Amino acid sequence: MLMNYFRPFLIVLAILFVLIQFFRPVRNNSKTNGEKKLNHLFYVPKDVSLILNKACYDCHSNKTYYPWYANIQPVGWYLNQHISEGKKELNFDEFGYYSTKRQRNKFKAIASQIEDNAMPLSSYSLIHPEAKLTQVEKEAIIKWAKGMSNSFQSLK
Repeated sequence: MLMNYFRPFLIVLAILFVLIQFFRPVRNNSKTNGEKKLNHLFYVPKDVSLILNKACYDCHSNKTYYPWYANIQPVGWYLNQHISEGKKELNFDEFGYYSTKRQRNKFKAIASQIEDNAMPLSSYSLIHPEAKLTQVEKEAIIKWAKGMSNSFQSLK
């Protein structure tokens, strides 16, 4: 008796799964003004730049490298939501559009988030093991971000 209801349910579920594949989010691959990028405005040591690229830029820039599973909905929707939230909080490609005070606060937040192991997100690091930061990488980012924040001496 249960199988009589279960089979149509699975068929409807399969049809819905196929249909949602046609509703894909817009990819995060927009052009940027190179003069507004963080590494154009501020000195970013090569080691820190490499770390930021591997662990941060997918969600905090205008260029995301999508894994194959991003083509499967609803996973693509979920990733798109995380990318949108990440860019809203911090976008390295649009850093020059931030006020001076906001730039300083973002440098402080970068250091704080790394110190607190809040970034990169554990859900991201789980799927992207290359994004897990070693202690040396964490220390490099923290030292750089704190130094950048301290360079804004005149702000209160």
